[in-house]
Amino acid sequence: MNYFSLNHKAPNVSFKEAVINGLAPDKGLYFPENITPLSKEFIENISEYSNEEIAYETIKQFVGEEIPTNVLKQIIKETLAFDFPIIPIEKNIGALELFHGPTMAFKDVGARFMARCLGYFNKNNNQQLTVLVATSGDTGGAVANGFLGVKGVDVVILYPSGKVSDIQEKQLTTLGQNITALEVDGVFDDCQDMVKTAFLDGEIKRSLTSANSINIARWLPQMFYFFFAYKQLHKQHKNLVFSVPSGNFGNICAGIMAQKLGLPIKHFVAATNVNDTVPNFMNDGNYTPKPSKPTISNAMDVGNPSNFIRIQELFNNDYKALKSAFSSYSFSDDETRDAMKLIYKKANYIADPHGAVGYLGLKEYNLQNDQYGVFLETAHPVKFLDIVEDTLSVKVDIPSQIKSIIDKEKKSTKIKTYEELKYFLNN
Repeated sequence: MNYFSLNHKAPNVSFKEAVINGLAPDKGLYFPENITPLSKEFIENISEYSNEEIAYETIKQFVGEEIPTNVLKQIIKETLAFDFPIIPIEKNIGALELFHGPTMAFKDVGARFMARCLGYFNKNNNQQLTVLVATSGDTGGAVANGFLGVKGVDVVILYPSGKVSDIQEKQLTTLGQNITALEVDGVFDDCQDMVKTAFLDGEIKRSLTSANSINIARWLPQMFYFFFAYKQLHKQHKNLVFSVPSGNFGNICAGIMAQKLGLPIKHFVAATNVNDTVPNFMNDGNYTPKPSKPTISNAMDVGNPSNFIRIQELFNNDYKALKSAFSSYSFSDDETRDAMKLIYKKANYIADPHGAVGYLGLKEYNLQNDQYGVFLETAHPVKFLDIVEDTLSVKVDIPSQIKSIIDKEKKSTKIKTYEELKYFLNN
């Protein structure tokens, strides 16, 4: 399998090169040359397969022969070492919980998969590789945990100062070893712009790659849990609608990839907070990025989502085709809090702010009687402890994964400009 740049001004590369490069030399995101649907027999008999077998069948064409079968299966086994349950919320709505991994966020899947792929590719390489990543919240912790102690790999995480939750910050600033956190005076988009600039700066002395969802090894494994959800639901419900809390749009893009592989998903809803670049595009056809605004669902505080260009590619840049299979709605913090209260009242279920936005997306979409809606609960509510406890007047139990880091000392380096990042990387 080869990958091409969506800017179409760079050479095609292998899976290995795409993972190591992160971003193409022309600033484009990599995209697979071919997408071959899985057999109808496999989809129809999906209940007979384990999650690991499903994941292998899903990802193998995209890896090709770059990783031996036995190694790839072991990577998948280690990636999926936790559960992906669906919790009933209403008669025709369920929450797909993606927070049972080590950092209690959906990004554990992509980060663990990518870390193990990169570890395999780098195992005989004496040259140190630096993973440079921007985070609006959960990516940083997942990447830090996934790459902790990986031989030959340093991780440098940029995060916006004061705009991630306390627990999110602890997860990316307390690990030490090969993990360094840079606290940026700005918003997530500033962090992301710095990362993209560094990749294209010929004066950077380090070998760089990215672990944001722009990297195919972070993005593609997110297809797995859409298949797992279908496996749990398909015998009772035929018309599935997925509502995905969306910031950089990698997660919902992976869901659409799963659909292109043959997963019979009826519709996708991209639910956002007030950072409404994509909802506005779906209304008027004009894509107008703008500075991000801070919200209580901070992992979605993205004004120029990188992965939306991949979604457009999946629909051959056909706006009409996109609108038939994809909707996007924006919600305020007040609406998010009201949804958290409603979910708790109806189902005695504590949703984090991102999951609540996903729930609102299903309500706005207005499910039909023959449809079943799934919203992705992308992070454990403990990661937004103050917001959840203040909104619901409840006490959230602290899981063991969080207890282990909550009292550790934060260690970060503060920067304001790209030049400061460049100096750090070169010294």
